[in-house]
Order: sequence, then structure tokens, then C-alpha cells
Amino acid sequence: MTVPPKARIAVIGAGLMGHGIAQVFALAGHEVRIHDTVMANLDGVISRILANLRDLGEDESTVERVEPTPHLAAAVRDADYVVEAVLEDLPLKQKLFAEIEQHAPPSAIFASNTSVIPITRIMEKLRYRTRALGTHWWNPPYLVPLVEVIGTKWTVPEAIEWTISLHKAAGKMPVHVKKDVPGFVGNRLQHALWREAISLVERGICDAETVDTVIKASFGRRLAVLGPLENADLVGTDLTLAIHRTVLPDIEKRPAPSPYLEALVDKGKLGFKSGEGFRKWSAEEQTALRRKVLQRLKQARLYDD
Repeated sequence: MTVPPKARIAVIGAGLMGHGIAQVFALAGHEVRIHDTVMANLDGVISRILANLRDLGEDESTVERVEPTPHLAAAVRDADYVVEAVLEDLPLKQKLFAEIEQHAPPSAIFASNTSVIPITRIMEKLRYRTRALGTHWWNPPYLVPLVEVIGTKWTVPEAIEWTISLHKAAGKMPVHVKKDVPGFVGNRLQHALWREAISLVERGICDAETVDTVIKASFGRRLAVLGPLENADLVGTDLTLAIHRTVLPDIEKRPAPSPYLEALVDKGKLGFKSGEGFRKWSAEEQTALRRKVLQRLKQARLYDD
């Protein structure tokens, strides 16, 4: 299996992730059809992609390779590769892939852009499961390079290799996740950190702002160039072991969500959505933080280039 210079890509879902994924593949020269049942998403997808391209100083004619369609069958009918980017809802994804399989070519590779749902669960009802896998992109897709490529016990190696080649050629940084577990690699690591961060606040050790400051002003500064296992080797596995013997017994181990987090949700403190979560957020503060994150990601992209 070889990746053609102009593959036929179908993106299912034109929301936050879908339009960014379509943008990346179109910018790489592929023909993209994008589908959504929410017409507001579909009607605005070209303008959103165009705004991104202008902001990044990239070729605006890229949008000519993106074709929105309200019909799922039309989106996938001759696709080489179909990627789903809809809500994190297992029954919805299963139903969607069953319909996709009815209309897509037998040779098409199917991918789900789920963040945490095991790919095995999503694809288990398909007739041809050997071509189905997961591709977990990170938000925003056109700025964060990583894509986790996850196979199941049915996925053939050729499908994994083709998918990795497709994403690498599009300028992404694909990695192969060899076992299909909830959260894959990135979200398991991220939420292990979040669990301890919440626990520190819950136990009264510090407030939420201190947690974020400590991370951003210390080891967070190195994370883009020094991963945790690189760091363990750098300081020595013997020192790492000694530290673990002291600190791990006291680190949060609960397998269930924090009661503190559950209480926030029960009280309607939903973060940016309500203006308060772990901290209070004015509209101006929310805008400033979003802008700061995007600016930092743009700077990192230039550094990578």
C-alpha cells in the first residue's frame, strides 16, 4: 500500500477538530470532502479554514481542495481514507461507521479521532475490521504536530504503515500506539497529571493558581524538549528510583474521579462555560488565555520548522 500524492480524504464532522484536519490534508495537496449533519458547521467550514490559512500566512487556494457535502454517501463513495471527528459518543460513532462501511470502497482505511474511547469498541461491529484504526489528533489540529495512530487486534500492519506515511507526508508527527487502551498515551499522561493537580487543591496543599504556576514556571518549561523518561535518564534511574520510593506512596491513587471535581460540576462551576471552575474567569481573561495559548503554539510551530 502506497500513499498517492493526491489521496481522496473524507472527513466526517466539520466542527472544531474536523475542519482543522481537513485543512491539514488539503494543504498537503489531497482532495478533501467534509461532511456534517449540522448545517451551521458545514456552511462555515470554508470560511474557518480560510481564516486559519490567512492567520498562518499559508496558501489560501488550499480551500479549493475542500468540498463540503451534507451527504455522507457522497463524502465517502470513492475515499482512500475516512476519518471521523464527531462527538465523544460511542453509540454515535458505531452507528456512523456502520453507515460509512455501506458506502465507502472496500479498500478505504477508516480512522476515528476519538480522544479516549478504545478503538476496539468503536470498530468491533464492522464487517472489515482489518482496515480500521484510530488517529488521535490534538487541538488545534493545524498547530499541534502529534497524531497517535492506534491499531486494534484486527488492524493489519499495512493499514498502520499507510496511515503513518499519510500523516508524516502531511507534516504531522505520527506515533504508533501498540496497544488499544483508554486514553492511548497522551491523555493517560495528561490526566495522570490532572488527577494529582486536583488532589493537591482538594487536600488544601495549595490553590489552583499555584498548581498552574508551579507547572508552567518549572518542569513545564522543559517538556517541549525533554520528555519525562529522557529526564529520568538525564538525572539517573537510581535517583529516579529513590525519589519514587519517597513520593509515590503519597501521590493520589484513586481510580475514580475526585469528589472535589464532582462537586464543582454539581454546583454548575464548569470552567469557561460558566465563568468559574477551579478559578473564576471573566470574559476578558478567557479571551486573553486562549490568545496566549494560540500564540505560543504558533511560536512552537515556527521553531519546529
